[in-house]
Amino acid sequence: MPLQNRVDPYGAIHAVPERGLFTGNRGIIHNPETKTLLKKRWALPAWIICGCDYQGRKREPMGRNRPGGKPGWTELFFLDEPTALAAGHRPCFFCQRARASEFLGCFGKAFGIAEPRAPQLDARLHKERFASARKPLPPIQGEEIAHLPDGAMVAIGGVPFAARGGELLRWSFAGYAKPITLETATKGGGSLALITPATTVAVLAAGFAPIWHSGSASE
Repeated sequence: MPLQNRVDPYGAIHAVPERGLFTGNRGIIHNPETKTLLKKRWALPAWIICGCDYQGRKREPMGRNRPGGKPGWTELFFLDEPTALAAGHRPCFFCQRARASEFLGCFGKAFGIAEPRAPQLDARLHKERFASARKPLPPIQGEEIAHLPDGAMVAIGGVPFAARGGELLRWSFAGYAKPITLETATKGGGSLALITPATTVAVLAAGFAPIWHSGSASE
C-alpha cells in the first residue's frame, strides 16, 4: 500500500501509487514506527523541493534516516515543480542550490529586494499557501488567468489546472491532460481561484521556469 506522502497542488498529502519527479519536505511529520503522518502537516515554515537523486544517497521513506536511529525529515513527493510550487514549496539550497538561488533571485527581482534572504521568502509563503494559511483561495477573474505566467495553477470549479503557453492543463497525480483554452475550461461555470501563492506567481513572472512532468494523464 502506498505511503501517505504524495502532495497535490493544494498542499494536501495523499496515499496514491504515483510518485512524480521531485521529493521535498516540511520537517519531521511522521511516525517511523507506523510510517504514518502525525496530526500536524508541517514542522517548519520552510517547505522545500528536493531532487529524488542526490549523490547516490539512499533513504527509507518515512523511516529513521538520522544518526542514532532518529526519524529524519518526512519525504514528500510531487508530480513536478508547478505542483510543488502551487503547494507552497520552494527549491532546496542544500541539494538544488542553483535552482534555489535562481528562485530567490527572481523573488528579489519581483519585489525590488536588493539582497533577498530565504527566511523572507519562507515567511511570505507561509502566510499565503493554502495548506498553512488556512484561508480560502483568493478568487481570480478569467482575464487574469489568461495572463498568468507558465507554471501557475488555478482551481476551476475546484479542479486544478496549470497555465502553460496561454492554455490550461488539467492536473492529476498521473500527469496532465491535453491543453485546452480558458474558454473550454470555464464553460461549465464554477468558481475560479488562484492556487499558487501570490509570491510564487510573481517569481514565475520574473523569469523562473519550472520543470514540468512530461507524461499525460487520461481525460
